[in-house]
Amino acid sequence: MGFNVTNSIKTSSDGVWQGENTLHYAFPLLIIQTTLVVFLSRLLALLLKPLRQPKVVAEILAGIMLGPSAFGRNKTFTNWIFPSWSTPILECVSNIGLLFFLFLVGLELDLNTIHKSGKKAIGIAFAGISLPFLFSIGVAFVLRKIIKGIDSVGYGEFFLFIGVSLSITAFPVLARILAELRLLTTQIGEMAMAAAAFNDVAAWILLALAIALAGGGGVHHSPLISLWVFLSGIGFVVFMFLIIRPIMIWVAKKSSNGNNNIVEETYICLTLVGVMLFGFMTDFIGIHAIFGGFIFGLIIPKNGDFSEKLILRIEDFVSGLLLPLYFASSGIKTNISQIHSVKAWGLVVLVVSTACVGKVLGTFVVGIMLCSMPMREALALGFLMNTKGLVELIVLNIGKEKKVLDDETFAIMVIMALFTTFITTPIVMAIHKPSSTQNPQLEKPQKKIKKQNNLRILACLRGPRDARALINLIESLRSEKNNNNYVSVTKLYVMRLVEFTDRLSSISMVQRARKNGFPFIGRVLFRDDATDQVGAAFEAYSTLGKVMVRPTMAISGLSDLHEDIIHVAEKKRVELIILPFDKYWQREGNEEVEIHAGHGWRMANERVMSQARCSVVVVVDRGLQLVNNGMRICIVFFGGADCSKALEIGSRMVEHPAIRVTLVRFIHHGSTNFDEVERTLDDSTIAEFKMKWGKQIVYSEKEANNLVNEVLEIGKSGEFELMIIGNNKSKFPQGIMAKLFDEQQLNNSEFGPLANLLASSDKGIKSSVLVIQQQQQEAKFGNSKVASCFIDKDIV
Repeated sequence: MGFNVTNSIKTSSDGVWQGENTLHYAFPLLIIQTTLVVFLSRLLALLLKPLRQPKVVAEILAGIMLGPSAFGRNKTFTNWIFPSWSTPILECVSNIGLLFFLFLVGLELDLNTIHKSGKKAIGIAFAGISLPFLFSIGVAFVLRKIIKGIDSVGYGEFFLFIGVSLSITAFPVLARILAELRLLTTQIGEMAMAAAAFNDVAAWILLALAIALAGGGGVHHSPLISLWVFLSGIGFVVFMFLIIRPIMIWVAKKSSNGNNNIVEETYICLTLVGVMLFGFMTDFIGIHAIFGGFIFGLIIPKNGDFSEKLILRIEDFVSGLLLPLYFASSGIKTNISQIHSVKAWGLVVLVVSTACVGKVLGTFVVGIMLCSMPMREALALGFLMNTKGLVELIVLNIGKEKKVLDDETFAIMVIMALFTTFITTPIVMAIHKPSSTQNPQLEKPQKKIKKQNNLRILACLRGPRDARALINLIESLRSEKNNNNYVSVTKLYVMRLVEFTDRLSSISMVQRARKNGFPFIGRVLFRDDATDQVGAAFEAYSTLGKVMVRPTMAISGLSDLHEDIIHVAEKKRVELIILPFDKYWQREGNEEVEIHAGHGWRMANERVMSQARCSVVVVVDRGLQLVNNGMRICIVFFGGADCSKALEIGSRMVEHPAIRVTLVRFIHHGSTNFDEVERTLDDSTIAEFKMKWGKQIVYSEKEANNLVNEVLEIGKSGEFELMIIGNNKSKFPQGIMAKLFDEQQLNNSEFGPLANLLASSDKGIKSSVLVIQQQQQEAKFGNSKVASCFIDKDIV
């Protein structure tokens, strides 16, 4: 059956049984194109992951491969998958995705952050823009002299498009690279993010000016038209800030405070319609439609959860499905075979070197002179600011659409964008040493405390539920009594764990968390009524004097999160790392529902437990109650270093007036794999504990032959709010091991057999559980003593 494009393009076919080729119809062809683009970009992202490349590199490469530079050289492939008649349809759909993506980018950028970024960040951004712009004067001159046909375009608009292309820093791509290198919360990361945000806004202003000057497709027109376009753009921005912004502030408040889901849905739908309406307005003015979406996202208030709801509603669909089509659309226009001569490749080298030297040199000089940065950090910052990405492609596509850039110039600039982004991660890794990735919040000078017996804790949490359990646990560890004329002081480093992904909401959360200062106050982190109570509780601890709170954040992918935790633990010489379990339980009606945080969080816990050089506690929270209302704790002791560490932690809890501690020791008289030295140490530990706390605790001994049933009975009884148990993953009485394996499968790989049993969801356990693991570095000093991964001599 023949296909005649001169008649009309039908949306869908009548099917293969009617003898029709579905690829000759718009909608099924669009489905195939979308599937191919998404599959190829995801495959390349997976292949480039070991090189720590941002996803945008894979998406640009996928677009180029689908174009005439690679697969498109095969005419059969092009005629079947990307025929010329489908290009306008593909571009329309991809531009809808681009419009909403730029709206999301506007939601990312917080003008208050730019305003408060300080002179240093603004100076770095200005140098990173101005020097490449100056260099682009010469680059534009050389390109116009060598490439034929470009001189028909006015020098002013050509120079502006080249200047904007060379001076751009891709804010979203930079954030992902910083997260991949675990630099987001460092001084260099914060400086780069603030400067990139300012750079982003400046780039859009310059691009608007370039479009206004370019006018109608490279055709010379009256300068008065360009002036009207530019003034209309300024009028649109003023209208958005003076008229629309107050309306959106009111909408955000109503949406955040209201409980009416129908009203909230209405506001969100009207906002999404507004994206398209304001996109139409800027296109009507003569500026690209994406400006309308970007400015609209920029004016929406960032406080409250309205902007976050918008991001969550459309982010995956736009970024995961529609945006890759834009890269494919750009790739179809990119023909690297146009760069076929030595002279043309010389131009590629010229453009790439000019882009790198201009951006890196400008940032480097200002970083040293204005910010007094070390040379390595200033150089690394320069390469970070040289990151390109989607915004670069947008500039180039608009320039090609306006006929300011021809095919060869377009291909040269795309190669420049791809190369500069690709080299950023490896160069920064080579220049910037891992030792400098420490969080600046932890580098504040500390006063030495003459008091002894300080307990240093690094407590990690993911959200409000973890925070509530953490407060109760820290409160139970806090000593209330004077012992030998000194007070037991607890120093608490509270680390907010943030999983950084390719989602725009990750960047938004990072910005807001940094803006809040104390990372636990703000709806972006806690979205329930306990927000103010949690923040107030930590502030209260900080002012009490007995618990000194130092908040910090770890922002990484789950595969690297353990490195941040261990790094801070070693740097601050903590004795104890507290981790939340990867699942928790909450009651919905009459049923208790198990909620999983995800396999990645479990693996992060397991890596910390296997690699940390100090003791690790995992909190299996089943609704730990406030200690001020009374808490009953059961310590289960069956021998070994981990159980001795559990006993040590329990001894601190005995001192709390609201806590009652019960110690249950299980004795195994049969053959064990515990040697006599360890048995002697166990006896010594128990004897010392009873001698010190015998009048304040309840002590009992039981036969270990029935250990499994006895421990399960304790957990099921509901008699104790909290059970403390040693992990004992590697050493366990052999006679009991078979019984444990018969009882359950070891679903939690980070735990030993008995801890695994108490963390299970199908055994009816009612008590929360602390699973304690003491590392071998500590155990060698003797498990009957207070052990720490570092010797603490008045170092705070």
